[in-house]
Formats: sequence, structure tokens, C-alpha cells
Amino acid sequence: MNPQVSAFKLLPSVDKLLQKKSLADVIEVLGHDVVKLKVRAAIDQMRNAIAANDLSVIEQLESPSFIESLCVKIADDLNQESASTLVSVFNLTGTVIHTNLGRARMPKEAVLAMSAAASQATNLEFDLETGKRGDRDSHLEKCLCEMTGAEAATVVNNNAAAVVIVLNSLALQKEVLISRGELVEIGGAFRIPDVMKSASCILKEVGTTNRTHLRDFSDAITESTGLIMKVHTSNYEIRGFTKSVSETELSELSRQTKIPFVSDLGSGTLVDLRQYGLPYEPTVKDTLDAGADLVMFSGDKLLGGPQAGIIVGKRELVEKIKRNPLKRALRIDKVTLAGLVEVINLYKDPRRLSKRLPILKDLTRPLSDINALAERVLPLFESILEGQAAVSVEECKSQIGSGALPLDLLESRAIAIRPVADRAGKDAFLTSLSLQFRRLPKPVVGRLHDGALIFDLRCLYDEEGFVNQLENLKTV
Repeated sequence: MNPQVSAFKLLPSVDKLLQKKSLADVIEVLGHDVVKLKVRAAIDQMRNAIAANDLSVIEQLESPSFIESLCVKIADDLNQESASTLVSVFNLTGTVIHTNLGRARMPKEAVLAMSAAASQATNLEFDLETGKRGDRDSHLEKCLCEMTGAEAATVVNNNAAAVVIVLNSLALQKEVLISRGELVEIGGAFRIPDVMKSASCILKEVGTTNRTHLRDFSDAITESTGLIMKVHTSNYEIRGFTKSVSETELSELSRQTKIPFVSDLGSGTLVDLRQYGLPYEPTVKDTLDAGADLVMFSGDKLLGGPQAGIIVGKRELVEKIKRNPLKRALRIDKVTLAGLVEVINLYKDPRRLSKRLPILKDLTRPLSDINALAERVLPLFESILEGQAAVSVEECKSQIGSGALPLDLLESRAIAIRPVADRAGKDAFLTSLSLQFRRLPKPVVGRLHDGALIFDLRCLYDEEGFVNQLENLKTV
């Protein structure tokens, strides 16, 4: 008999495959219809291969284990196709608040609150006393005001949105005065001049890149001036022959001219980081005490919470922002709000904050702890890469990241992997090895630097999970 004719007869029916136990789990998860389409496509593909006289497929059909193997492959393909592309990774880059890796890790209190809010109805905008519509800002406004000394507060979905809505609410079609040295660009080519344009404001630069005086601001004020703005240059620093205008000076000018003065802190923090042995970063309260009418800052950077843009300051200005139609477009959801409330509540107990807030725990992790970890995992790296690369524990510097304290680095320890001296194609080897680490069950993200693959261990806490998967490198 013609082998093709026999092969066509051996093809299983769709219903027969759907009854196999090896597809039961994937049917339970994805549903009968999804699996049925995949099964039909697999059979059609084999039918086409038989028609093309593909002997490899024809031979497979004659195997006793063919149907089971086909079902397993279909299940694996479906699981892979349905898997989320958003996965957890080990951040060993040396940048603690890494924008591309999701910024700050959140505390368990926030995670539990977010899970609870996501899984059930909440009083997000419902006043339980009056039975009428409420204000979602009411859940965190009081605690924010208590911690910062502000009169009022509101929250939007990130700090860029906070800047946009402040500018649009207070300086629509008017000039905004800002020092030329503060026209920063943050991640993703997001520039302050572009933000102002999108907010329908008119940028008016004052001073020079390295030196701006108070008279530069006062001389620039006209009837068209709507706002005086200061941007904290958190992601770079100008040194040498420099001069900038302080919040106190700008606040006095604002009071005299009755033009609002706002300050964009960018990262922003609610506590003086020096009490934890870290460099000083202006706090929100310090900035308000210096006279700023409004302060904007991020929720997912030094604050250590979910992505949000927080605005605090004078009640009259905050209320004006809340009335802006953009507020509805930029507001945060109940899940973000639940997490943010819990994070802010942790700040009420500053003595335990460094143990309870992951971002502070990462930044204050003892060097002795990191070094001991490095010495423990070093032998496994050496065993896996024996004959291919030299592995060592080396001193390194971690950076805080996301624009916070760019020049202040933290002593740390790293596993450094360098190709053996006589190896050809060293750069290609390191690139390939780096990719292998990123293809592990839980991807490991390090950095390539100066002829080595560097894994800064500051942010590695799940030592067991990390070590157990390294053996997979041998078969990648």
C-alpha cells in the first residue's frame, strides 16, 4: 500500500486527542475551544506534511507513542503561548531602583493590600457615612499632609503626569520661569521643555546652564508669567563655577509677585536618609518648609511604593488641580491607591523603616552580608564555568538609580566572570553567556563592563532559588 495512504489513515481525530489525559490540565486552564483549535491545527499541519511525502512525519505516525507525544507537544506549545511575558527577574545590575526592571520593590503590607483591593469591591469613591460619592484622595490625603506639613494632597499615575497637570492647571497658555540648568531629560528622552509644551505652557528659560541668579528670575517676570518652577536635578550634577537659586529665595520672590512657586523633586523622599547612613536628598517637608507652594514627587522611587505622582502643598492650588478635567484621565486606580496608603503608613515608624521597606533594606544592606553571600556562591560559579572563564569576587559600587543621588555610590560586592585568557571571541562569549543567564527559569540580569560579566549581589536575597537554577546553565 502507498505509504501516504497508510499515513493518512493513522492520523488521529480531533475528538480522540481531546480525550487524552495529557491535554486535560491545559483544557482546564485555557478552555476546550482554545485547545480544540490547536489540536486541529496540529493535525492539519501533519496532513500537509504527509501530502508533501515528508518521510520524517510518516515514520512518526507509526510509532506506538506518537499520539501521546503529540498531545504533550500541543500542551507545551499552548502553555508557552499563554505564558505572561511579564516575569520576575533577579536584579543583579548594581542599580537598585532600576526603571527598566520595575523600580522599587514593595513591602508585604502593600502587596497584601493591593491584592485585597483587586479581588473585591472597595469604598474607593464612596463615603460610608453619608452613602454618597466620595473622593479617592481622601484615603491618603490626611497622612500625606501629616508627614509633609502640606495643607492638601492629590495623586496621579506618575510624576511626569503630576508635572503636566500642575503646569496645565496653574499656567495654561502662560509663561513658566525655570533655570536653564534645570531643563533636564529623564528616562525615555522625556524632557522638561516637551512636558511644558504638552501642558500648553510657554517655557521661559532664565540664567545660564551653570549659573542662575535670583535677578534672572525677577527680571524675567511679566504679565504673562504664570508660574515659577524649580526642578531638582536628581539625575545629574553640575560642578565647578556654578550658582543656583534656592527654594527660599524663589519662595520670597513668589510671595512678592503673587506668582505660585512649584518644585519638582523627581524622586522625592519623606525622611532624611542620613539617619540610615545614606547621602542627603531633599525631603518633601524640607522643600515645603523652604516655601514651595506645591511639591511633586514619585511614588515608586525612593518612596518605595507603587508607580504614582504625588502632589502636596497649598489647598487652594491642589483644589484647582483636582478640578482640572485631566485629573480624571490621570488618576490612580484602587489597587495602586491601596498599596500607596500602606507604604506611606510605614513612614510613621521611622525606626523600623529600613527593615520593613524593601528599597531602604536594599540601600542599607551591610557590606559584610553581601560579601558573605558572594563567597558562598563563588564555588558554584567556578564549577559551572570551569575551563571557560575565570570567576572572582570583586569590589564594586551600586548606584541608587532612577535619577536619585547619581554621584553617590554604595560599596558592594560582585561576581565577576571573565573569559579565560586564551579564549577566542571573548566579547561574543560574554554576550552569549549573559543571554543564557537571562534565559534561566527566573532570568538573571547583570551588566557587561570592561571585558567582564558583572553580577552585583546587593539585591540578591533568594539565595536558594538563585543557586538551584544555575545548574540549568549546563544545558542551555
